[in-house]
Amino acid sequence: MEDNKRKVTSNPSRKQCVSMIQRILMTEVLEKGRNQQFKKSTDFMTFFESLYPASPSLTKQVQRALHSMNLPKDENGYFIINKTDDQIQEDKEISNLLTYSKSEPFPLEQIALLFLPIEEPERSYLISLIQKSKTFQGKFTTMFSSSNGILFLTEQPAQLKTLIQSLM
Repeated sequence: MEDNKRKVTSNPSRKQCVSMIQRILMTEVLEKGRNQQFKKSTDFMTFFESLYPASPSLTKQVQRALHSMNLPKDENGYFIINKTDDQIQEDKEISNLLTYSKSEPFPLEQIALLFLPIEEPERSYLISLIQKSKTFQGKFTTMFSSSNGILFLTEQPAQLKTLIQSLM
């Protein structure tokens, strides 16, 4: 009986706190898409105090656990559980580059594939000629070398096919 009472009233270990904090934050991210509630250790205390008696040592243990996790924060100061500092910096760099280039995703529903079988070394040379060609300008969105030919992504497959056939 004494052992059960002692287990209920003792504070969680740092490892247990870390595990609980991770679960809390992951649940928040899964339910809302991102953490919009937890900025500092006191934000977790309601949860911990529902399981353990409130005490300064419990508060310190939660603070230590959060400190040891070294979680990055978003621009609003909320903890980020599913990314490292490096990933956040990469995302910012990607965001800046996409914003600067004014790039937008291009839906593939508008694109058709056209395959031109050709072996090396002719394939590489033909790709370089087509890239420079004024005749082929605007006829394809992109092209790339495949294992046994050239694959074109184009909005005008009939025109591109006709152009290629006219040059054969």
